[in-house]
Amino acid sequence: MKIYTKTGDKGQTSLIGGKRVPKYHLRIECYGTIDELNSWIGLIRDQGIDDHSITLLLEIQDRLFTIGSLLAADPDKSNPKTREKIPDLTDNDIAILEKEIDRMVDHLPELRSFILPGGNNTISFCHLARCVCRRAERLIVQLGEESLVDDKVIVYLNRLSDYLFILARWMAQQKNIAETPWSPRL
Repeated sequence: MKIYTKTGDKGQTSLIGGKRVPKYHLRIECYGTIDELNSWIGLIRDQGIDDHSITLLLEIQDRLFTIGSLLAADPDKSNPKTREKIPDLTDNDIAILEKEIDRMVDHLPELRSFILPGGNNTISFCHLARCVCRRAERLIVQLGEESLVDDKVIVYLNRLSDYLFILARWMAQQKNIAETPWSPRL
């Protein structure tokens, strides 16, 4: 399979189903942001973290490919053959994130103020991924106002951003790095 097709040389790309849209189309921006998020999560995974987190991050990356595929599909075409090739996002995918958040929170000190992102590269990468996740969520909510978007996609991204925040706190605890509370100027 050739990597370059030359079909996008004039600023258009195809959705799954064949519809051509401009590369700046909101749907393309949405799944491009999901792709960016997936890359940040890959970077977190490469930081020498615990095996349990690596396994979950791989699962999250798989779900992000699912979300990207759902977003890349032409909503005006319900081609059953195309749809059969895209896996579903399920309530269980959301429950897995919630369970992991709860597991980590049970071992973390109570949050009494906002904390500043940072501490080391792994923690910072978690915060960057969280920010990209929130941006993807905002874009997909916007897309949902003009086109069909599976509600589970928005819920999943909302939980994922929470998971990434808690993962940053968890990594700080695991690495014995103090969190920096935000102290607003008065």
